[in-house]
Amino acid sequence: MAETGATEVHPTPAPHSPVTRAERFVWLTARVLEQRRFAHHFRDAAADPVEIALDAYRNEDGGYGHALEPDLRGPVSQPLHTAHALRVLDAVGRCAGQRVERMCRYLTSVSTTDGALPAIHPSQRDYPTAPFVTVVDDPPSDLLATGPVVGVLHRNEVWHAWLFRATDFCWQAVESLETSHPYEIEAAVAFLDSAPDRPRAEAAAARLGRLVRAHRLAALDPGSLDAYPVSPGYAPGEHHFPYDYARTPRSLARAWFTDDEMARSLDHLAAQQQEDGGWPVRWRHWAPAPALEARPLVTIEALRVLSAYGRAIH
Repeated sequence: MAETGATEVHPTPAPHSPVTRAERFVWLTARVLEQRRFAHHFRDAAADPVEIALDAYRNEDGGYGHALEPDLRGPVSQPLHTAHALRVLDAVGRCAGQRVERMCRYLTSVSTTDGALPAIHPSQRDYPTAPFVTVVDDPPSDLLATGPVVGVLHRNEVWHAWLFRATDFCWQAVESLETSHPYEIEAAVAFLDSAPDRPRAEAAAARLGRLVRAHRLAALDPGSLDAYPVSPGYAPGEHHFPYDYARTPRSLARAWFTDDEMARSLDHLAAQQQEDGGWPVRWRHWAPAPALEARPLVTIEALRVLSAYGRAIH
């Protein structure tokens, strides 16, 4: 689970530390929102500027749009944009109040007949969208969209009528997974890490861990990536590693991997910082702006994962 709540006090960074190199990259490339997020997470800045920057993406319907998720362009609200906004608020300890109530009303308005969220609402059809994203008139319920949202709301003890049916959907979807792909497993973990029924969540997570290992959905040896398949439709080399599933040591997914496996994956993550200070985007590039806007997002998350595991970034 992501850290929330009180701001940490960080030591003065070394001139060539990972966070110093990343800061220069962020100032050169990032949107204002990611600049504010970086300052909050790594420079002890306040959360208010993050909220203010996030408001630029909010629509009158309570949802979020305006390419908050870079692969979905255009102004219209989308579940994936709104999920992104919830994660930002959660990360800065501000996932509460009327703002979140309005977001829940929006989520209710776009939910499917079984109370879950579609990945893409049909309103996206009129705007540029990544070619690997399918826009249909009657989209099905999607764990990828629903799991992270439900997890964040439960973690922050947000209660809304929509949440009950969405939670039921997540349990059914997670417990019926037999074959899957990495992003769907990540969404399942995001739900399970904060689901209220802890014994049930632990049992479901243990089963998913066995599935991940059986289907080789985590690259356990970064030095031998050819031994691990890339899921259909993914970009060449778009592998997933233990840290993608267990983003903090407290995640239920941490139990899926040995200490050595996790250490190797974190070593690999640290080594992926590029000469310009940013981390690479592993998924498929389809236009210049989405790729440029995504790299600061990936960079901030890489630093947060390394920090959560006690790796030196300052």
